[in-house]
Amino acid sequence: MSNGPWTDEENDLIVADYFAMLADDISARRYSKAAHRRALLPLLNNRSEGSVEFKHQNISAVLKGLGEDWVPGYKPAFNFQMTLVDAVARWLALNPAWLGRQPGLQPAAGLREAAQIWIGPPPTLSNQPPPQELDQMLHIARKFDVAGRDERNRALGRAGEERVLAHERAALRTAGRDDLARKVRWVSEEDGDGAGYDIASFAPDGLSRLIEVKTTNGWERTPFHITRNELAVAEERRSEWRLFRLWNFSREPKAFELHPPLDAHVSLTATTFQASFH
Repeated sequence: MSNGPWTDEENDLIVADYFAMLADDISARRYSKAAHRRALLPLLNNRSEGSVEFKHQNISAVLKGLGEDWVPGYKPAFNFQMTLVDAVARWLALNPAWLGRQPGLQPAAGLREAAQIWIGPPPTLSNQPPPQELDQMLHIARKFDVAGRDERNRALGRAGEERVLAHERAALRTAGRDDLARKVRWVSEEDGDGAGYDIASFAPDGLSRLIEVKTTNGWERTPFHITRNELAVAEERRSEWRLFRLWNFSREPKAFELHPPLDAHVSLTATTFQASFH
């Protein structure tokens, strides 16, 4: 069996095979990982089934770094070669509709009144991945501007806001505050994006909640963009403003909340500059 580096041709073949499985999984179509491996083996340079399976795990790790879905059962395995990242990038370039797809955004699923979102603790230093894994994922996220990609995906952002709007209303109704649930407003939809938050909601005791929603399909540490105005409003209205981080959106939406000051929770990196004439 070959133990040498995988060629670009082999990487392209296994990446295409992986995305075929992932498409079936997302669409709830039946598929067999073993059958995929057996069909792929004759096309490769004398690779073992174990080698193919581990390479599929490497692809899961690359997709995790890209803030994307991966095939359940292929747990992300790190310390992969950048040539594999390039192969995934080639496949995505040839299949641009993949990143533009909107799985999980069906209104019937997203707007059930009783469907509150699972809210857990935010990521911390104590539960972050090992340094090598984190470095590889952050390198991929920066190289492919994952935060910028999600920011430009208006359909994803809007669907996330709509989902959180339903969550806030459902939470208030569950708390017996139908009066407050009726007053929750989708500010970014009704008034535009300039407010520095997306949803004006309430706590059950009536206190104001100004919610900025950040939505990604990937894992909870996927980078995201935040504007200067959003940061300013967060600082000015610390007791009211909340960042509602919605992740794993295309599968089973989960969330956590961040309270100002944001730099106590995340590293803020300037990505644009204002140019003015002398």
